[in-house]
Amino acid sequence: MEPDIATRTNRGTDSESGLSLRWSARLSLTTRILVVNVLAIALLAGSLFYLNNYRDRLTEERLDQARLQLTIIADALSSGEAQHREALVRQFSSHLNARLRLYAPDGTKTLDSFSLAKPTYQFIDPDTEPFRKDVARLLDRTIESLVFSAQIPDFSEPANDVTSAWPELVAAQNTMQAVSTVSFAPDRTPVIAAGIPLSDGTGSILLTANARDITRIVRAERSSVLLVILVVATVSILLSLFLARTIVRPIRKLARAAVRVRMGRSDEITIPRMPGRRDEIGQLSRALSDMSAALRHRIDATEAFAADVSHEIKNPLASLRSALEGLERVDDPDLRKQLLDVTHDDVRRIDRLISDISDASRVDAELARAKFEPIDIGQMLEQLLAAREQRTSNLGVHIAFARPGKDVAKVMGDGDRLERVFSNLLDNAVSFSPEGGLVEILATPDGDEIVIHVADQGPGVPPDQREEVFQRFHSDRPDGEAFGKHSGLGLAIAKTIIEGHQGKIHILDRASGESGACFEIRLPKAPG
Repeated sequence: MEPDIATRTNRGTDSESGLSLRWSARLSLTTRILVVNVLAIALLAGSLFYLNNYRDRLTEERLDQARLQLTIIADALSSGEAQHREALVRQFSSHLNARLRLYAPDGTKTLDSFSLAKPTYQFIDPDTEPFRKDVARLLDRTIESLVFSAQIPDFSEPANDVTSAWPELVAAQNTMQAVSTVSFAPDRTPVIAAGIPLSDGTGSILLTANARDITRIVRAERSSVLLVILVVATVSILLSLFLARTIVRPIRKLARAAVRVRMGRSDEITIPRMPGRRDEIGQLSRALSDMSAALRHRIDATEAFAADVSHEIKNPLASLRSALEGLERVDDPDLRKQLLDVTHDDVRRIDRLISDISDASRVDAELARAKFEPIDIGQMLEQLLAAREQRTSNLGVHIAFARPGKDVAKVMGDGDRLERVFSNLLDNAVSFSPEGGLVEILATPDGDEIVIHVADQGPGVPPDQREEVFQRFHSDRPDGEAFGKHSGLGLAIAKTIIEGHQGKIHILDRASGESGACFEIRLPKAPG
């Protein structure tokens, strides 16, 4: 089982970077993807509540329509002859699919369309309907309660069918206008009831109709919306899982590999590069892979460097120990002086090694923090050569420098570090050159690069050793030079600095064909 991935970081880091996650911090990425998509579906489901308002508008229109129809019917009955009322009531009832009832001024029922002809509607007992109708009614009640719809009473036929038993007729007689109401049949379909007094004063008329079409329309629309929501939800969940699979699983895989790198469980840990992915996950995997390889290379280099340092320091320490042990047993003053000279040389050698090792170990870090500025290589080399002349550092070797024009050879870099490179190369060229020899320096632009050549007339470097001379503690020195005067880190430091400036350094044969080495440095040209 993989260990949890946990790093100790500054608590303010996420907040300051705008990446703070408060309520969702404990949720997995998969859960967040699902929640976001389900939230979108929930917003779509809000259209079901709109359908409830749609039903209310349909009902309101039907109530207005019932009042208008009843007003027309009342006018027709009042203006017609009494013997024709039955025929009119039967015809109006048939055309409107409604039940019409006439009441005398004393409130008794005098005429009923259901008695004159076949009933135009019939209430349905919900117990006789299939289960899906019960589900539909339950959904109706649920939506009504969620949107706080106004309560609609249940419809019931009065036991004593008289004018006073109908609130619509009582209200109509008070206002002398058509009054309509809505109630629910046993199967929760709307029942429209409207009443109005006859204008000739012969009584009043009541219209009732079971508007089952309103419920049918609303439920049909709701079924369509539910089907759309179901399809969208299914597709959204599948896409969410696919998205989680293509994002979360690779990230989890990279996280496990990163844990293995942190735990150091094997010498070579491979971070999957995912070459087939061209998105941000693929970029992340390749960046992590490159970072892991660079880290492994840096660790290996550090371990090798530590081993080399240990080896290099042990030699002068062994010599120093031997000389000190000899001093305890030797009484001859001349021999004691020789041993003291040896100890002094060994101490100086150790001091030089420690200084160069310290410098070599800091180069990378200092270059990473350095702010590069435009450097005129020609001017830098000219000042360096002038300083060497004053210190008589050339040891009888002539140095020829073809000074380029002003601002012709400019690079972006750290002046102190680049000066260290050229100083090391000149020290190396002078030490290998014969007395009275010539060291030639050339700095010229070449496309987008500045090329610097430092050529000497020494023995040169065999082709098979031209890479080895840049390795740390390489100590192939000229004949006659005292042992231990160089740490073998000069060229290694020079290469590190040049590569830190995005440049290259290597050794060539001299263009003239003469013996000697030619160090070539290529640095990116400064913009502008």
